[in-house]
Amino acid sequence: MTQYLVTVQARHDEAAPQHLYLLDGELTTDEIQQLTAELLHDPVVQAATWRPLDQLEPTGLPGYAEVAYKPGVTDNEAESIVIGAGRMGIAGLAAVKTLRRYPLAAGAPEQGLFNPLIQTVLAGQAGEDPARRQAFYADLLRRPAEIAPAIARVELLESADAELLRISQAGVLSLDLAEMCAIQAYFRREERAPTDGELETLAQTWSEHCSHKTFKARVRYRGAGDRGWESGDLDPTVYSAYHMLSQDAELDSLIRTFLISATDRVLEQKASQPAAGPQFEVLSAFVDNAGIMAFGEAHEVSIKVETHNHPSALEPFGGANTGVGGVVRDVLGVSALPIANTDVLCFGPLDLPEADLTPGVLHPRRVAAGVVAGVRDYGNKLGIPTVNGAVLYDPGYTANPLVFCGTVGLAPRGSNPHDLRPGDAIVVLGGRTGRDGIHGATFSSVELTHTTAADVGSAVQIGDPITEKKVLDVLLQARDAGLYSSITDCGAGGLSSAVGEMGAETGAAVVLDDVRLKYAGLQPWEIWLSEAQERMVLSVPQRHLAALLALCASEDVDATVIGQFTDDGRLTVTYRGQRVVDLSMQFMHKGIPQRTLEAIWAGAGGRELGDRERSNPQPLTPSPREALLRLLAHPNIASKAPIVRTYDHEVRGGTVIKPLVGAACDGPGDAAVLQPLRSSAQGLALGCGINPRYGQIDPYWMALACVDEALRNVVAVGGDPGQAVILDNFCWGDPRQPDRMASLTRAAAGCYDAAVAYGAPFVSGKDSLNNEYRDARGERTPIPPTLLITALAVTPDVREAVTMDLKEPGNLIYLVGETRAELGGAHIADVPQPNLQSANDKRQSSVPKVDLATAPKLLAAVHAAIRAGRVRACHDLSEGGLGVAAAEMAIAGALGLRIDLAAAPRPAGLDDDAVLLFAESPTRFLIEVRPADAAAFEAALAGLPCARVGEVLAAAELAIAGAAGGAALRADVAELKAAWQGTQVV
Repeated sequence: MTQYLVTVQARHDEAAPQHLYLLDGELTTDEIQQLTAELLHDPVVQAATWRPLDQLEPTGLPGYAEVAYKPGVTDNEAESIVIGAGRMGIAGLAAVKTLRRYPLAAGAPEQGLFNPLIQTVLAGQAGEDPARRQAFYADLLRRPAEIAPAIARVELLESADAELLRISQAGVLSLDLAEMCAIQAYFRREERAPTDGELETLAQTWSEHCSHKTFKARVRYRGAGDRGWESGDLDPTVYSAYHMLSQDAELDSLIRTFLISATDRVLEQKASQPAAGPQFEVLSAFVDNAGIMAFGEAHEVSIKVETHNHPSALEPFGGANTGVGGVVRDVLGVSALPIANTDVLCFGPLDLPEADLTPGVLHPRRVAAGVVAGVRDYGNKLGIPTVNGAVLYDPGYTANPLVFCGTVGLAPRGSNPHDLRPGDAIVVLGGRTGRDGIHGATFSSVELTHTTAADVGSAVQIGDPITEKKVLDVLLQARDAGLYSSITDCGAGGLSSAVGEMGAETGAAVVLDDVRLKYAGLQPWEIWLSEAQERMVLSVPQRHLAALLALCASEDVDATVIGQFTDDGRLTVTYRGQRVVDLSMQFMHKGIPQRTLEAIWAGAGGRELGDRERSNPQPLTPSPREALLRLLAHPNIASKAPIVRTYDHEVRGGTVIKPLVGAACDGPGDAAVLQPLRSSAQGLALGCGINPRYGQIDPYWMALACVDEALRNVVAVGGDPGQAVILDNFCWGDPRQPDRMASLTRAAAGCYDAAVAYGAPFVSGKDSLNNEYRDARGERTPIPPTLLITALAVTPDVREAVTMDLKEPGNLIYLVGETRAELGGAHIADVPQPNLQSANDKRQSSVPKVDLATAPKLLAAVHAAIRAGRVRACHDLSEGGLGVAAAEMAIAGALGLRIDLAAAPRPAGLDDDAVLLFAESPTRFLIEVRPADAAAFEAALAGLPCARVGEVLAAAELAIAGAAGGAALRADVAELKAAWQGTQVV
């Protein structure tokens, strides 16, 4: 075997990083020359040289740092070179490693150029002996040695409680004492000690990620919250879950009490009512890898949203990359074609001073850049459009960024089989298995600390979207040919989770000998628990096995039979004749003790506008115009075009309304509209709602606001609120802390009341808990309580879809929905405000409340007006309130807008211009209507809070009159646009 180094340098830019390729194999000089010339560089913009490793010369640089992936970390570029060489007819290339060489000034540090979690670095100076580099390269190319399989026994049968906890902590099992005691009792009955594989299998099966044990826990809730509106209690028939928590309560499982029961009640209500339009049907909720609803007579759409928070905190690109890949596989796991992605990202402040950064935490700028690149890399390479999302910034996300990834799928109705039978073969196909992602499921169940990277670095991975694309192509063909009887993705917990869940009702016998590995040296339990990406597990009837394997071979997809499903109710796993796992399926899936968690609610708190004014009653100087400009530049509100434009939202040609809309395609769309089928004008509207600022005051009202925002976003573009489903994603701190558990309980209660009131069933959800950071001193910092609600609604006809940009001078502007003096959590608190006349009124610092008696009627009325063709533009009011929404419509439409605050629907006595401009009251829209349609539009909204407040202007200016007369605000649209587009977001 001969080893070579190929160096690729950009022409005319000596300061640019160099691309280095280490090649190992039986290669001739001509083959090396061919690889270098035809595969490893672009001769137009790059120059390349090569030489054997035993003939290295000094780099010629004053200083340098060479960065490479550590052994075992996926190197997609290297793997693609091996494949490319084979297609060129060069069969002798055995291994490749890629590096980047960064030129440095003499003595300059290499920190910041690499992530020590997944990469290794060699730093050097001019004139040094090349032998040091040669040894570094040889180490990178050294292949792992074969090792004898070792199956360890964990002696815990006689362990005391302290020793059981030590075993759990040392093994990154994330099991508490009650769970360890249950395992100890089980193996005492078995009269033997568990193997390492059995203990690891139980740990992942019982992990928070896989079993949702917090949401299934018994909760002792104590403490009464806000008792209602300004006076009296809320209607108990509408706010029933709120009333449940107005006194101490004991709840048996949040998921059953609030989420599943809400869906059951909604579906019962819909079934009992005669359908006025197309039949709405939920086909799967809380059962499969994704939620599924009917789409037309012959199709179904699926949707799933996941989080990949902890991995993204440690390695942002890989964490986000595999997060997208994982949720795409969830949709593949219901036999659907992925047709759209969505992502919602939460970061710390990008301008955080380095001195304020906790040691061991990546700077938010680095996290944001890596996460955005990871999302882009996977979705774009798979050919799935990224059509919707959001980006938020808050100091609470500095050490714990949140990365929500969602996918929508399309499939023929009833094409996802659930017919697994004993005797069916267990087939794993797709990526190969390595020591990557091990402990991912259990790692996500603990808080992050300053030592997490060193402790569980193997939990972080890099994805391979090209392999996933080949898997996708195979699965859709296998589905249409009826070659498998059941399917699931191989995600958290690896084969142990996928096979264990599929065979929960039957049993499974697995032989690990034939599992295809990336490299040698894995122990049996590592093969079984590895979370290596791009893998799916299928149950295949024996009569179809040959056809499936032939199909995979024809598409160059690895596929291996690793066992079969049985009828003995046990999970058995062997490796080279040795027993790795032998567990009762009943104990695996039903043996986990139910937790009992304390939840103590101390009342609303957090960010309340008004504290600053109460301590400093002097009016602040900025005018409403200056406040609006600062709000438009706020990181949460400013244009996200620099991120959006890196994603492909046009691929597949089915994106009717894109993330950016308007005259110059640069305005912020409310939601995406998709046309999944060319044969039908029926579409889908995809939107989301998230507002962690409210969660720091009262998570119950945050939940209502998030559901309201998600639904009004899809309604604003033409989605039917009567044919909508929603998903929940809870990201919280440590549920064992009573205050965190109480806020989580209140958010779940809010989800129930909102879902029932709007008639929108939950079809799927996910929780990511323990999002806290504990530093070396033991101080804990939880994230803001964060709930993401995703809404997917049928759009009856995509030709009726509406965008938010102003369309035509002379058209009328209506404000739909009531503005109230509730400024808790409003973004105006982040910028110096104009004098708020009622700032000393405590009501202004309370979180906005959704009127569930009115809001569903309002959404239905707006949808009816859109369907009737009465609406030219529609924009929901959210961050920044009326002032920001008006500015965004003018920016997108390149037109002007005149608004009179005196006409705005509001409670009697509210005449504060700043409140009317910047309050973030929910369930509000700004709607553009032609004068000829005004009477019909007003009739459609009769009896609801709706008023004509202005008109569209030809001159590009925003002119707002005050509630008491006079000018409240005047600004050029060009000036507003410059402020909105001026904030750096990556």
